[in-house]
Amino acid sequence: MAFSTPDDVQSVRIEPPGIEAFLGVPSGASGLVIFAHGSGSGRFSPRNNRVAAALREAGLATLLVDLLRPDEEQDRRNVFDIDLLADRLVAAKRWVSEVSEASHLPVGYFGASTGAGAALQAAYAEPDVGAVVSRGGRPDLAMQVLPEVRAPTLLLVGSLDGPVIDMNERAFDALACEKRLIIIDGAGHLFEEPGTMDQVIRHATDWFLIHLGSTPGRT
Repeated sequence: MAFSTPDDVQSVRIEPPGIEAFLGVPSGASGLVIFAHGSGSGRFSPRNNRVAAALREAGLATLLVDLLRPDEEQDRRNVFDIDLLADRLVAAKRWVSEVSEASHLPVGYFGASTGAGAALQAAYAEPDVGAVVSRGGRPDLAMQVLPEVRAPTLLLVGSLDGPVIDMNERAFDALACEKRLIIIDGAGHLFEEPGTMDQVIRHATDWFLIHLGSTPGRT
């Protein structure tokens, strides 16, 4: 089934580094959430687009960005190159600051799988990031910078995703910022089980609405 771009988003190209994204800015938006997709995924991800649609409905702008160009995706090593992915997120955030309709908005990151590690490393690099949410993520891939991350961080993991729970627990212990780890009962790695993605959406929306617009690290 072909992906249909939602009516409330526009296709944009971020130069440099020449990556594609979907930008949606609802009227009166209070913040912007940039999505860092996991391995083998991108701006067409149905799961992340579902989360993004709910965030826009709640009054948050969204940017779903392909962190790799098509030619770069051919090399699987790039999928796990957290430094590269984090640099692309920082580039996307800085690009947004030049877009008039979203430039004034505080920014948060929503990371899935390897994208969670990139989101946390990018939050370390740009301390004004207001919040981070990880869905079934690998925050441990940014372990070396986690103690210095200031952005309030929410880790969401499925109860059936055993190895990833352990990775998230280690990352949670390393974080020194405001933080929360929620294990969603009955959910696997992709949160495909009935009702589990709804819980992801609820927790993520609440976290971003609470924290975006506040000073990073403030309780």
